[in-house]
Amino acid sequence: MNLQKSLIKQQKLTPYLFLLPAIALLGLTVFLPAMLAFALSFTQMYDLTQFPEWIGLANFRKLWQDKVFWQIAINTLLYLVGVVPILVIAPLGLAILVNQKLRGINWFRTAFYAPVVISMIVAGIAWKALYTQNGLLNQFLQQLGLAEGIPWLTDPKLALWSVMVVTIWKGLGYYMVIYLAGLQSISTELYEAAAIDGSDSWKKHLDITIPLMRPYLFLVAVISAISATKVFEEIYVMTKGGPGNSSKTVVYYLYDKAFGYDYDISYANTIGLVLFLSILGLSIINLKLTNN
Repeated sequence: MNLQKSLIKQQKLTPYLFLLPAIALLGLTVFLPAMLAFALSFTQMYDLTQFPEWIGLANFRKLWQDKVFWQIAINTLLYLVGVVPILVIAPLGLAILVNQKLRGINWFRTAFYAPVVISMIVAGIAWKALYTQNGLLNQFLQQLGLAEGIPWLTDPKLALWSVMVVTIWKGLGYYMVIYLAGLQSISTELYEAAAIDGSDSWKKHLDITIPLMRPYLFLVAVISAISATKVFEEIYVMTKGGPGNSSKTVVYYLYDKAFGYDYDISYANTIGLVLFLSILGLSIINLKLTNN
């Protein structure tokens, strides 16, 4: 009897023993740095050579009074508003399009997904070349007689929106695949029954597809919102946050404070903590909405 209990206990412990190396690695590379970053938010440290000095909530008060941060927070909010709705709706349309049983449809799927596998650095450099005064985009618009020499990346009113286009172009194929997986899980019998009831063409998608795709819609909304909140590479490659602060977002401001001219690591950690709490809030909202 004791031997049987011992074997049962070993069987229960075995999965955790297999998980132990991964948990230890995560602890050293994720959880421990996260806890240290949280602690540094309440200290003052300008470089890695000095021991941090405890200053309590001073960094949070400084952040509350930081006018540049609030300007950049508005930029980040604009990024969410400009990017997320398009990345929720447009990929669903693409997924419905490429889910048709047509000859050569796999080529279309590949074409739409191709930007996803391209490095963001490479994509940013390519789009930056397109956006130049003499780039292909301005030349194309000039040939059509629509505009001439638009300063896409050097105009404070256009820079942020120009970078948004790259984020949308890069993300369409990724979210399309998520929707495609959901579409292929819907039984064709539902569409056949809907056709008999007179719900055909695009109306069947309003009656069947969108209601059944609700969990995927919420998933894409949250993932795209988190990605838009953390956007960095496009801005770093294309505008460096300029002109002025017009295209800076919170993550770029964090990077600038930590590794730029100020080298204020503690303040950067405070910004990172606020960003983490914002992303955590988005995740909680997703869980609440998907569970209802």
